Amino acid sequence: MRLCSLVFLLGISISGVAQELICSEKDRQAFEDKTIEIDGLLENDFGKTVVAVGKTFLGTPYVAQTLEIGEAEPLTINLQGLDCTTFVENVLAFGTLLRSGKSHFPVFADTLENIRYRDGKRNGYASRLHYFTEWIADNEKKGLLKDVTAEIGGVPVDKEINFMSTHRELYPFLKTNEDNYEKIKASEDYLNGEIFCVLPQNQIAVNEHLIRSGDIIALTTSIAGLDVTHTGIATREKDGRIHLLHASTGSMEVEVSKLPLAEYLKGIKKNTGIMVARLSP
Repeated sequence: MRLCSLVFLLGISISGVAQELICSEKDRQAFEDKTIEIDGLLENDFGKTVVAVGKTFLGTPYVAQTLEIGEAEPLTINLQGLDCTTFVENVLAFGTLLRSGKSHFPVFADTLENIRYRDGKRNGYASRLHYFTEWIADNEKKGLLKDVTAEIGGVPVDKEINFMSTHRELYPFLKTNEDNYEKIKASEDYLNGEIFCVLPQNQIAVNEHLIRSGDIIALTTSIAGLDVTHTGIATREKDGRIHLLHASTGSMEVEVSKLPLAEYLKGIKKNTGIMVARLSP
């Protein structure tokens, strides 16, 4: 796929500055097509709106590491292939666009940048919200969502987060860049000073009625140094149960889990439970 570098000066912008983008011609057309496809999906319940928008991506291929393009960290927009996090980010961005009544590409790009980066400011590789616990905390500060894990039965966890700094060889823009390394370490230090709650796997079924369609679900793990291994969107399906709408590494595409969330998680090695974030009304 031929990539074209596009630079926009956003007319309606959170940052008010020029924004460097990497976007294929197919992705730019996919954006236009998506704005038409989601027209009419807005509901009073924003969570239900987000689920409806998310389901328009069903069948989209799972593609990992689409953001690992360069140390300069341009804003990458890729709608042809999504990993679990970029799926959630793009769905939330399109949902926000729909709610705002706007359909301009620069506004979408600005919204996506605000969601993806610390304090909404893209400033190199380390400014991306790599750890999903920080992604939740930062987007809560922005007023986009609220971590409701504790409210639905979650319990505090005490776990050191340091996977990236202790496995820097796995990250091309971290293993040889000391500045990125120190900034990632600072992010880990911040996370290790915070208290996070997890709804244990064996408590999900009994508390399932407290989870709403549109809630963002983060799958926590027992892997040393790591907080979250996967994420998706809760959707209450016709069976009355909460399922996971996500970019799946199993089917390698966006899907709704065949099993309800509580049963689905039992098949995931090293899963310890979930964090739940509720979108702001």
